[in-house]
Amino acid sequence: MDILKAEIMRKRQHVKEQNLLAPNKKYFRRADLVAKQEEDYLKRHGLSTTKRGEDVGNEKDVCAAKEEDVEASELPRKEVMRRLRDRNEPITLFGELEIDSFRRLRRLEIQEPELIHGQRNDFQEAMERVDLAYLNDMLVKDETSSGDEAGNSEGPKPATSADVKFQSDVVSIEEILDMAKNLGSGDGELDCKIIYQYLKLLLQKWGIGLNNRTEVEKRAVKGKLQSATYAQTQSYLRPLMKKLRQNNLPPDIQESLTEIIGHLLDRNYIAANDAYLRMAIGNAAWPIGVTMVGIHARPGREGIFSQKVAHVLNDETQRKYIQGLKRLMTRCQIFFPTDPSRCVEYGASSEL
Repeated sequence: MDILKAEIMRKRQHVKEQNLLAPNKKYFRRADLVAKQEEDYLKRHGLSTTKRGEDVGNEKDVCAAKEEDVEASELPRKEVMRRLRDRNEPITLFGELEIDSFRRLRRLEIQEPELIHGQRNDFQEAMERVDLAYLNDMLVKDETSSGDEAGNSEGPKPATSADVKFQSDVVSIEEILDMAKNLGSGDGELDCKIIYQYLKLLLQKWGIGLNNRTEVEKRAVKGKLQSATYAQTQSYLRPLMKKLRQNNLPPDIQESLTEIIGHLLDRNYIAANDAYLRMAIGNAAWPIGVTMVGIHARPGREGIFSQKVAHVLNDETQRKYIQGLKRLMTRCQIFFPTDPSRCVEYGASSEL
């Protein structure tokens, strides 16, 4: 008890020294004690209270300036919507304004700066691009309709973003057939040119057919899948088209493509499919490429050469444009029909 009384007396003496108690009061506020302690701390370290107040004021000004900068650098609405969807967050909460959803996105990005996607594939990315184009089209329509209501003016309708893009500078099929008379004669540059022009023609016809659909068909799930398949095929064939333009296609691939295109121009789709399978899958013995297992040569070594190697297993780029080529071969049967005896799965591709 004596120790406790001594501690209480010591604290009371400390309070009196701090001059916190008024003459006619028996208590003091906690805030006064904290302010007095802070003042003593500043005096011990050679700091002034005015400088401390200026620092606090400067910090407030900096925070306010940062908030103004954030509001000034506000993202476009479609970008805010895309980022919120990537994080599986609602686009707009109940009673939330656009600036509020933007600030909510900022808080989410600060709390979770790294957005980890799951395992993705090319078709998912193509579908996301189609959905983004649909979103952009909806925003443009909203702005156009609001402008029309305000001004009551009839302007030209904007191009819909649901249309697929393709190259318009293509050669007609008659000119390609005229050039194809010398196809496979040994002129590699001419072969690459014919293959390039024919693939461009098939892509153009495919794109025109997709753009001729109605708006309802384009916005349906099936229409989006068709547009995404077309966009994915374009991206798959881009390396092949580049090699064809530069005339630096590998000789074995060029030889196989020349045979395939020759059969396609002749509308013999069964022979073209057989040539495609020989190029993509091959008929070499497994494991492919192993020619020496010891000091003696393999018995089937003479059967392994470029025409029997499975090119689809070489690398990912070749696999993609070989897959894209198969899609164009399937569409070619629709664009240039022939006898059922020369078609692969006649009638099965009419609904593609």
